[in-house]
Amino acid sequence: MSRRSKIYEGKAKILYEGPEPGTIIQYFKDDATAFNAEKKGTINGKGVINNRISEHVFTRLAHIGIPTHFIRRLNMREQLVRQVEIIPIEVVVRNVAAGSISKRLGIEEGEPLPHSLIEYYYKDDSLGDPLVAEEHIACFNWASHEEMQDISSMAIRINDFLCGMFAAIDIRLVDFKLEFGRLFDGDYSRVILADEISPDGCRLWDVKSGEKLDKDRFRRDLGDEEEAYREVARRLGLLQGEDNGPGEVLDLSSHRSRMRGTPPSKK
Repeated sequence: MSRRSKIYEGKAKILYEGPEPGTIIQYFKDDATAFNAEKKGTINGKGVINNRISEHVFTRLAHIGIPTHFIRRLNMREQLVRQVEIIPIEVVVRNVAAGSISKRLGIEEGEPLPHSLIEYYYKDDSLGDPLVAEEHIACFNWASHEEMQDISSMAIRINDFLCGMFAAIDIRLVDFKLEFGRLFDGDYSRVILADEISPDGCRLWDVKSGEKLDKDRFRRDLGDEEEAYREVARRLGLLQGEDNGPGEVLDLSSHRSRMRGTPPSKK
């Protein structure tokens, strides 16, 4: 096997040169970070699960006309994607108050927002990815007015689709992060969806129990991170041979007791 050239290593992924010009191999790691990498750890198997979930979501988004960088999954941890110039803005779409917006504005976590809210954060780890307004983006030329129009319209459409997709499997899409990039064709470029969509960048709550099925389990030391990620993949139909049927809800405490060989506690 030929030695590959690493382009970049981030908190959750490694990017390698692709087999053809204009392509990149995206490798999903098991590393987990929170609070701007102040907290670090590992979620066993996370990279494999995120690769499958992101492939599934990007494929379905392409079916409704959202342009993405995804080409195909190569193996359990890698996928082939188009090379893009990442726009230095994280786009966060919120449907329910949670995380930083609850702290900033004093809104109780779990409170539905009057309507979906789009926020923009400047991608700079050294600054803590600060919240910015569209005026900042225009002033510093991080993205053009036309690009921001494309980004906001795609974000709204993606949110509408994902809310329905997750609601169908009894998961509430609380909020999620998107990244976009410029795909060049000569001097012309267009904005497409990049990075990944997985429990690493989404808040996903079970509709009935409110159980968190995302990286908040790692952020808040709730435990059972691996089981939560697998539960999302299982409900999406991406895991075969699981004990739970497609309509059943995984009880994480019961699952934990079974794995340890102890009877679950009765409430």
